[in-house]
Amino acid sequence: MKITVHPLDARRLEDYLAFFDREAFTDNPEWAGCYCLFYHLADPDWESRTGAQNREGAAALIRSGGLKGWLAYDGGRPIGWCNANSKERFARLAAESAQWGAADPGERVLSVVCFVVAPAYRGRGVARALLQEACAGASKAGYLWAEAYPRKVDRSAAQAYHGPLALYRSEGFTKLRELEQSWIVRRDLRRAQA
Repeated sequence: MKITVHPLDARRLEDYLAFFDREAFTDNPEWAGCYCLFYHLADPDWESRTGAQNREGAAALIRSGGLKGWLAYDGGRPIGWCNANSKERFARLAAESAQWGAADPGERVLSVVCFVVAPAYRGRGVARALLQEACAGASKAGYLWAEAYPRKVDRSAAQAYHGPLALYRSEGFTKLRELEQSWIVRRDLRRAQA
């Protein structure tokens, strides 16, 4: 297996949709309709949204440049996804800022909110490759910090969608703040720019 990682843009829209249509949630069909849109909406009626609405919403955001992140491939096949974008672009983080901290545009924070890896590829370094490329891309784009939200306890692969704390620590993230069920961790990207 040779993992390659590419930033998401409109040219990769069909790969993104194919991954979520067929690969992402084969072992967790309850989440199959998310299309990684959850953190982009502060909709209190999230549970009433259909998969078709979320698919179209995600596609529209990708076309407009509002939904960003990185896709991992094995050959030409998409096998993983990392949803990472400017913190202020995540409406749910903004709506719940008392918990996650308010976005300060002057800080230039890249928030890593979600990983989705095809079941057959889990435990094979896909999330690490995605995180490394997200941090490298953010550093090149002038972000000062990368921030993530690993849970303290993951009871299933589905619940580990924020990524494990051990992954972040091994990639230079440190604990910023403890929440009831999660940590906020950060990595200084300025060192990578020097």
